[in-house]
Formats: sequence, C-alpha cells, structure tokens
Amino acid sequence: MVSGGVTKFAKAHPAMDFRLMVKRAYDAALRDVPSLTPDRIDGSRISYFSDHFSRQLKAASMVQDYLGLNPKGSVRIEWGGATGGECFQAAYEAVASGRMEVCLAAGYETMSRVATWKGNEFIALASDTNFDFPLGGFYTGYYALMVVRHIYEYIRLKKFAHIKDEREAQRLAIAEGSRVMSLVSVKNHLNALHNPYAQYPKRLSVEDVLRSEMISYPITREQICTMSDGAAVAILCSEARAKEFTDRPVRVTGVGCGTDTMRLADRPFGKVPLMPGERASDYEELPYPGVHSFRAGRSAGLEAYRMAGITRPNQELDFIELHDAYASSEIQTYEDLGLCKYGEGYDFVERGDPFLTNVDYPFPTPNAGATPVNPSGGLIACGHPVGATGLMQAVFAHWQLQGRIKKHFGDGTLQIKDAKRGAIHSHAGTGSSVTVSILERGFRP
Repeated sequence: MVSGGVTKFAKAHPAMDFRLMVKRAYDAALRDVPSLTPDRIDGSRISYFSDHFSRQLKAASMVQDYLGLNPKGSVRIEWGGATGGECFQAAYEAVASGRMEVCLAAGYETMSRVATWKGNEFIALASDTNFDFPLGGFYTGYYALMVVRHIYEYIRLKKFAHIKDEREAQRLAIAEGSRVMSLVSVKNHLNALHNPYAQYPKRLSVEDVLRSEMISYPITREQICTMSDGAAVAILCSEARAKEFTDRPVRVTGVGCGTDTMRLADRPFGKVPLMPGERASDYEELPYPGVHSFRAGRSAGLEAYRMAGITRPNQELDFIELHDAYASSEIQTYEDLGLCKYGEGYDFVERGDPFLTNVDYPFPTPNAGATPVNPSGGLIACGHPVGATGLMQAVFAHWQLQGRIKKHFGDGTLQIKDAKRGAIHSHAGTGSSVTVSILERGFRP
C-alpha cells in the first residue's frame, strides 16, 4: 500500500453525493504521492454495502466514471459489514495475482439518505430473512443476545458461581460486564478527540455510558456505532511500482477471511481452533462457538497470522484497528484474534492492555500500550459508513506505520511509537464473515 485518503465521517454530507465523496478521498490519496498519477492505476475494486442508501443500482460504475478510470477494469464488492475489508483484500489479490500493477480500492456509504429506522431495516436485511428477520430481528438485539451469553460464560460462571440465586447472579454479572464494556466505549470516544476524521469524538465517563439510552439490554447508545456518510480509498501496488512512488510503503504480509452461518441457531458446536500457545485442555468445558464467540473471526485471524508468520499476536502486533460495531463485540473479538484467551477479554480491558499511553483516561490503565486497539476511535467513535469502514482502517493503519499520524491528524497523540506491524479487522452480520489483514512498515528486508 502506497497511499490512502479518507473523508470526514459524518451523520450526513448533504453537499456531496457518493461520487464526490469518493473523489475527495481519492484526490487526497493522490496528493500524498505526487508521482502516482491516475494513468498509472490499472483498475479498481469499489465497495458499498447497499443500493438502497445510494438510491442507485450499479453505483460502482458511476464512481469509476467520475474518477476518470474508464475503460479500465472494475469490480463492485459487497460483504455486509465487512465490505470495506473485503474490498481491501480484493485489491491486494488483484496485485498479488499479477493481474494489475496498481489497484485502487475505494469504498463509500451515504446512509443519511434514509430515515434511521429505515436504515436499520436495510441493515437487518443482512440477517437471515427466512428466519431471523421476520421475527423482528435487528442487529442490536442480536448483539445483546450474544453478549448476554458471553457474560454468562465468562463472568457469571467464573465470578458468581457461588451465588445460588440464578437471577441475582446473572444480574450481578450483567452489571459487571456492562461496566467493562463502558471502559471500551470511553476509550474509543476519547481516542477520537485526537482524530479529525471521526464522527463522535467526546469525553465520557463510565457513568455517562451506562446512563445513556438503553437500546437493547444491556447495550446502551454510547456502546454502539452509528450510521454515517463517508468514503475512503487505499492504493495498492506491486513492490516494483511502490519503489517508484514512495520511500514509505506499507506491505500487506497476511490476509485471512472466515465465514459462519447467517442464522445463529444453525451454528454447530465443535472444538476451539487453537492459537499458538493455547491447549485443548484450556477449553474442555466451553461450548464453541455458541453465540458468544465468532469462529469466523478466529478462522480469519489464524489464516492471516500463518501467512504473516505471527505466533504471538498480542506481542507481535503494535496495534489493531478492530471492527467495534458494539463495545461488546470488541471484547469478544480480543479473544477471537488471540489477543487473550477465551474468557479473558474482560480482564484484558481491566488491565488496560488495549489503551494508549498518551491519552488521559478517567480511570487507571496500568498496562496501557501493551496491545493498543482502535487508536483511531474505532467504529463507535469514527462512525460506520459500511463500504468505507474497512478501508478507513487500512488508511489509518497505513499512516500509523508510516509514522505520519501527526501530519494527517494535526495532532500526534495517537501515534504509536515505532509501530512496525498492525492488523485491520472487518466483521459482517452476526459474525457470518470476517476479514483480517496484516500490514507491516517498509519494503521487504
């Protein structure tokens, strides 16, 4: 990857249609690498989640035209919430296969064009419309169900097993889990105060998060990402071309993807796919994946780690930009990606591992900087214009690895010192498809 660009993510960009938003991000990417001119781009992969938001079928072709890339090849990518992450990997594959020397990955969403309730309905159509959707299934409800089970497995059974009153034990466990989820929300919103592209930078306390509107018990408004307008682009090329364009490239050294059933009730039980350092005996009593964990995420992580030669992700990754549509799913994904063992996600937060050292959080973070997660603010604070989100992660990771956060943000607070390797993670549905990509600084040794 040699360059990237992002528009500010916002509740609405009424002055721009989807083509202009992508063009703004594209122009920013080209300005960052002056020697890369449009005629050097061989083709594109263009992502957006829903035709309904654009009110336009085949909108990717209109983007291709607006960018002046006709008659070069282009493919539209859609994969639910993981659309942007899959677009990034599709561009990588176009270059790695030799089909292209330079490929543009571009993504956008214009979610403000419909009312919020209608947008939530469109998003819910990415669940199983034969079974879950007719029963009134919306995504916050699905994730509430999943985190309640996660809390039961890892807080109720571990910390409150001595309490015989099941209702009281679960009430205490939910309260504990909600408090830790709120730490994640505070982290991401505070990080975003230093990110000018973020939609919802704000200073919150744990109490603010817990007192915010209850959307689907136990998930509150401040623990959820929102619909957004925005665009992002990433430009990927072969190593030979990269040497012509920049002296600060970022290599894609690992890609992985995983899948699972659309319908939660169809997910079979089996053994936990083990990360290096884990043992089958660690999980003898754990029903896996159940609805508490995302085996698509574990599968994607394992594939990307094998390709990149990573055996200790919590030590070998300098940061992770992770798909935190919900504060609860960020904690679940720590475990899926092997940043900690299954069952240790809440302790991982309590220790402060995913927090940054340069940000002043309103509670102790003794292990801050161990494994920073969502230094940008993540989806919760940056917003989630679906087709752009995974590409936004790639751009922010690119700038981190180049050491240029201060240049692009105007503030160096979020720069991770001497970052050499990071990961980006995109997640769709109720964990029905996940992508993980590993990015590293510099040319191959």
